Amino acid sequence: MSHYEERLETDLRHIRDRLSLLAGHVEEGLANAIQSVQTGNDKLAYLTILGDGRINHIHRDLDRLCYRFIALHLPSAGHLRRLSATIRVNLQLERIGDYAVTIAREGLQLKQAPEGATAREIERTAGEVCRMLQLSMKAFLEGNEEAARVTKRMADHMEQDMDSFYADLMVEGDRTRIKRLLAIFVIFNMLKRVSDQAKNLCEETIFAETGETKTSSVKKVLFLDEDNSCLSPMAEAIAHKTFPDKMEYHSASGGSPASTLNPEMVAFLSDRGIDIANGSPVAFDGKNLDEYYLVVSLQGPANRYLADMPFHTSVLEWDVGPVPDSGEGVRQRYEEIYREIAVNLQDLVELMYGEDQA
Repeated sequence: MSHYEERLETDLRHIRDRLSLLAGHVEEGLANAIQSVQTGNDKLAYLTILGDGRINHIHRDLDRLCYRFIALHLPSAGHLRRLSATIRVNLQLERIGDYAVTIAREGLQLKQAPEGATAREIERTAGEVCRMLQLSMKAFLEGNEEAARVTKRMADHMEQDMDSFYADLMVEGDRTRIKRLLAIFVIFNMLKRVSDQAKNLCEETIFAETGETKTSSVKKVLFLDEDNSCLSPMAEAIAHKTFPDKMEYHSASGGSPASTLNPEMVAFLSDRGIDIANGSPVAFDGKNLDEYYLVVSLQGPANRYLADMPFHTSVLEWDVGPVPDSGEGVRQRYEEIYREIAVNLQDLVELMYGEDQA
């Protein structure tokens, strides 16, 4: 094998490995989203939503690798077909990641897990869908045409089963009402998809004409605690120091704000080179909450402060313990809180952007 052929095979293997990694994260996200619906696990739903950032990062990296391969090797015949198919599969996997996010978000709106026949049908259908996704990706990565044809027939049977489920649903309930709601939902869903694709086409046109690529919006994070005197401003300050360019950070009181910041916390951060002495506690009034991608509670459950969370806002609860009292051991306690917040931030960035970005 020539040096050129070795380089070509190495680059192809790297692309295949990245595609396999992406598929693994997508399959995990879909399974977690379904489990969050089945069990009413809000925490798992929010982690699934936040993990979509990692999927998007790998998707963009894989896109870059594919086009770099085409520009560098000028592939023809089989290699070109493989690269073209990989580009499309990469896009399809990214969309499935988005579907998993939607499933998780819709599950959060249910307030309680499905029961009875609906729960059983979700479990059966989800199991088959997840298996089809795994088999189809295995066939693609191995270049197994026959396995792909078999899996494709599974999808045909699934479509028939779904038609039967919808028919049963119509019989069990108010046929006219359910049929109307389903029809309206499908119409709006399709319109939404058309709108999204039209936006994508516009962005592709801009890129083709000017070279300008789509810029990622900066995600806003809100840290909350009881009075915004210690834990939440501390988390905000640590986030600004450790990951200043990843997100936009804010903190506030979910209850009644204190009159001043905790002086011992301010002194502790000052010793670490973080100056927030001029800050002061503020209350969060709940306005413009939908602008925040993530809300992190440092004291108790988030619904203690915010009863209704917007559809596109995720929630995490970091139990870092109580605010240290004055006296012996306070410095050590602040050290422990600092380290725990720093570790949580590291995990959050890895979850949202991938390990190589943390």
